[in-house]
Amino acid sequence: MRYKTKGTCSSFIDIEVKDGIIEEVVFTGGCNGNLKGIAALVKGMKVEDAIGKLEGIRCGFKSTSCPDQLAQALKQL
Repeated sequence: MRYKTKGTCSSFIDIEVKDGIIEEVVFTGGCNGNLKGIAALVKGMKVEDAIGKLEGIRCGFKSTSCPDQLAQALKQL
């Protein structure tokens, strides 16, 4: 699945999920090292667990963040 982000430096998130488990996450744009770290941490995690941990995280004064956008994308699965 490809998700178009809203309100973040990253522009897209590509996500692979199988049987409710996150297999791969790749961000396009944004803070490369941090987003690779987030992708590595959620790999193997249940979708609902990742949503619970990431949803609502804000970046500075923005109303969202790259982790929050990942949660929003996962909610659409």
